[in-house]
Amino acid sequence: MDKLIDFQTDPSKYRHWRVEYDGPIATVYMDVDENAGLFEGYQLKLNSYDLGVDIELADVTQRMRFEHPEVKVVVMKSGKDKVFCAGANIRMLGGASHAHKVNFCKFTNETRNTFEAAEADSDQKWIAAVKGACAGGGYELALACNHIMLTDDSTSSVALPEVPLLAVLPGTGGLTRVTDKRKVRRDRADVFCSIEEGVRGKRAQEWRLVDEVIPNSKFDDVVAERAREFAAASAKPDVEKGISLTPLARKIDDGGVHYELVEVEIDRAARKATITLSGPGADAPGSMDEVVAQGADFYLLKLARELDDAILHLRLNEMEVGLLAFRSQGDPALVQAHEDLLLANKDHWLARETLGYWKRVLKRIDMTSRSLVALVEHGSCFTGVLAEILFAVDRSYMMEDEFEGDNRPVATITLSASNFGQYPMSNDLSRLDTRFLGEPEAVEAAKAKIGEPIEAGEADALGLVTYILDDIDWEDEIRIFMEERASFSPDAMTGMEANLRFPGPETMETRIFGRLTAWQNWIFNRPNATGPDGALQRYGTGIRGNYNMERV
Repeated sequence: MDKLIDFQTDPSKYRHWRVEYDGPIATVYMDVDENAGLFEGYQLKLNSYDLGVDIELADVTQRMRFEHPEVKVVVMKSGKDKVFCAGANIRMLGGASHAHKVNFCKFTNETRNTFEAAEADSDQKWIAAVKGACAGGGYELALACNHIMLTDDSTSSVALPEVPLLAVLPGTGGLTRVTDKRKVRRDRADVFCSIEEGVRGKRAQEWRLVDEVIPNSKFDDVVAERAREFAAASAKPDVEKGISLTPLARKIDDGGVHYELVEVEIDRAARKATITLSGPGADAPGSMDEVVAQGADFYLLKLARELDDAILHLRLNEMEVGLLAFRSQGDPALVQAHEDLLLANKDHWLARETLGYWKRVLKRIDMTSRSLVALVEHGSCFTGVLAEILFAVDRSYMMEDEFEGDNRPVATITLSASNFGQYPMSNDLSRLDTRFLGEPEAVEAAKAKIGEPIEAGEADALGLVTYILDDIDWEDEIRIFMEERASFSPDAMTGMEANLRFPGPETMETRIFGRLTAWQNWIFNRPNATGPDGALQRYGTGIRGNYNMERV
């Protein structure tokens, strides 16, 4: 195996970011260590970034939600003179495998989405305070903030120069946010994306590329003033103290990844991973005060953190594992009691953040370019938030009736109110609304069963699973399905799954990820970008890429 990519970090290990906390205002400084790239062979000059930089930023955004719930406004600044961020590191992109490039860009966009949604999810507003050059992925960082402030001087500009410079990726998230979020006029966007030097000053504000342009002499004072204004206007309740996101207990070996509540068993010969989620070992806490006291050991928070880490590990470190099979074992009533406590206290900051984290984890599953299947076995605990996994996967199989020699409780699914809107997909619909698109009566029939354990026959009638199988057929049918899936072209699978998972209305988020899946899998394979004479290989040599000029 190549170098293991670890998504677990903490502030003591940061090489690229630092955070200063001042009551309701936090300042996040991007100060990339150019000699601390994730791999050898490139330097992260000009605050350019690779996956390692983004792993730290993801930790910053997550940790701030739980450890510093007092923060109402976050100001993102550069820790370097005359450059905000030069974007994704080109040398890294030139040397990385195709799979790494695409997974890097997907994780980058998921991280952007996390702090972009902080205002809606956590009443936490992000400000980009741009001094110096802000180009490509650097401008995408700013675009994901809720408010962009640009200093008015000769060196500060915003730019998406991928077309004239790199021929690689015209802002997968950037172009979409320019047109969909900032509502930049199409002809102006065309000009903006076709020039190397970017746009400065009042023109950037006039074109809606930024929200404010401030004279350099007043910039820092106005940024501080704006942060105080936004903090004063925030509806976020005052919280004195958060909880500590302690390190996960995790062991990685040749057989898989082992956590306290999540077990990942990897069968590389079969190109599959089986992810087993365990139910809680004790009753739910009696109050949110007890949840706060448990902190990162609270069942649903620990499970979310472990599952999130497992999905990311499989994405980046097990590229040939093409099928993820989800199982669960535990008492569904105990799982539901834990979720019910959060749902009954959604105005409590920790309940809100934990539910929001589950929304992000479930979206991570939706966006994972692997075939996904769920096995609803006897003794399983697919209820409430865990039942969402059944509606995120491509297919689900459920045990019907008793199995010889199996004394576990018969397989059931239990729906809760949370399955009807608490954890929306990227299309802003619940997974059940997406599953039954055009069949609202099926959603209502399912809603009538909230709180009732649903056995296989009824689950099949309600359309909650793909197949129900008895003792005679279970083993053979599952084996045949898995063998067949492993034999298909992974490229065809990615295309099929990406198209089938997101019916219904388009949103900015579905467009970002849909275009990422399609464009990156195409552009990153084209000789014009990544061939020996392509733009990525010739970048920095002073020689333009040698393009095949055929339009495809």
